[in-house]
Amino acid sequence: MQLRALALLTLRQKLGVNAIINQLPHWQFLPKQQLVVDSPAFEVLYGGAAGGGKSSLLVALAILYHRRALLLRRSFPDLERTLILRSLELYGNEHCYNASKHVWSFPDTNQRIEFGHIKDVNSMRQDFSGPEYDFIGFDELTQFTRDMYLFMLSRLRSALPGQRVRVVAGSNPGDIGNDWVIEHWAPWLLDGYPNPAKPGELRWFITDEHGQSREVDADHPDAVSRTFIPATLEDNPYLSEEYRRQLALLPEPWRLQLLYGRWQLGHDDDPYQVIPTAWLKQAQARWRPDDKQTLQPVVGIDPARGGRDKTVLIARYGNWIASPLKVSGRLTPDGQSVINLLLPLLHRGGRGVLDVIGLGAAVEDVGKAMQLPLACINISSPTALTDRSGKLKMINLRAWLYWRLREALDPEGPQPLALPMDAELFSELRAVRWEHTLRGIKIVDKDDIADRLGHSPNCADALALTMYEPPSPRGGTARVF
Repeated sequence: MQLRALALLTLRQKLGVNAIINQLPHWQFLPKQQLVVDSPAFEVLYGGAAGGGKSSLLVALAILYHRRALLLRRSFPDLERTLILRSLELYGNEHCYNASKHVWSFPDTNQRIEFGHIKDVNSMRQDFSGPEYDFIGFDELTQFTRDMYLFMLSRLRSALPGQRVRVVAGSNPGDIGNDWVIEHWAPWLLDGYPNPAKPGELRWFITDEHGQSREVDADHPDAVSRTFIPATLEDNPYLSEEYRRQLALLPEPWRLQLLYGRWQLGHDDDPYQVIPTAWLKQAQARWRPDDKQTLQPVVGIDPARGGRDKTVLIARYGNWIASPLKVSGRLTPDGQSVINLLLPLLHRGGRGVLDVIGLGAAVEDVGKAMQLPLACINISSPTALTDRSGKLKMINLRAWLYWRLREALDPEGPQPLALPMDAELFSELRAVRWEHTLRGIKIVDKDDIADRLGHSPNCADALALTMYEPPSPRGGTARVF
């Protein structure tokens, strides 16, 4: 990718000076890269397949159009051998580069281009809580968590009149962030999205009162624009046929992901994955919007108080699962706020199921005072319960609930569950693992799942709770240990 000298001269004159213009090579954007350059979207996802020139695009955007830019990779070794190396090749003036700080500074144009990596959320908040940028470029976005991406968006702003502010993320499918990226760019990437978008088409989104991204009309006062521009190996004539043959030799699903940009493939199942990915996809294919009929619901409640976690309620009507109700934990500081979310779901009957650990105890107190049909359980409690065959022992209620959920999703079962098309629920269920111990089946710790996902599996836990059935339901509040 190269930029024409005249275009570069014009752009840098707009920035104020052209002192180092003659030191820069003659470049020209690839056609798909040019679509990103010209797109007015605030958020752009670029790529899909390997070889589309993602890193070069980010490096070029930073120097041509922005005063304060930040280019990110998840790890420093990846940062050093991709974005930093590419900038040294393309910018052509190493005297302006501070290798110890990983920063380009151009005094004549008052530009600053930083390179950073994000090890985890805590280090991110420490390293980037103060700076402001008018451009952030993510290289390989699926290696980042959703929380990392959304936090860094808060760093985007500029007081300079006329300075454009934007984020561009380049990525291939796969890795830990595959599912949240699909959900964030659902109109372009999610199979079955009710109103799919064309490549490069602008759509507008807001964050609603529950902390969820929701598509709205372009004239909404709080809407920000988003788009996806796919790129494949064929879009980059500078790559060799040998590179294409190397990608073609990869095992699945990497071959289809990197060669053709297939987002929906995800990863191979872990041998200790509780619920096979194929079962989850079949459950989503069975789901229809109005299948709950007149059945009374069982509502799983996973409450959160403050922080980055969410309070999630999921209603199960027989074998039909409603879309999760997700609310930021900041909006549920006490038991009453959680009960207020539950009441509309029980207006025609049914019951709730709640884990009493943490905020659950406060929810139980309010539910008991209101005499609600609420089963309050300690999912860490040991149990003598087994799987459907009676052969596999479970070490606690949590293992039993998840195993019951596995059995309910078995497509060979009598009435397998139908799951809504929710990427967060899908990825969380796929992340749950089991271990075989001397005491029986154990589900891996919640913290372990959160480390891999980047957030707590609130949706998966809420759904698992719907599988609980009290031994002798009599109405009222049942506390089970």
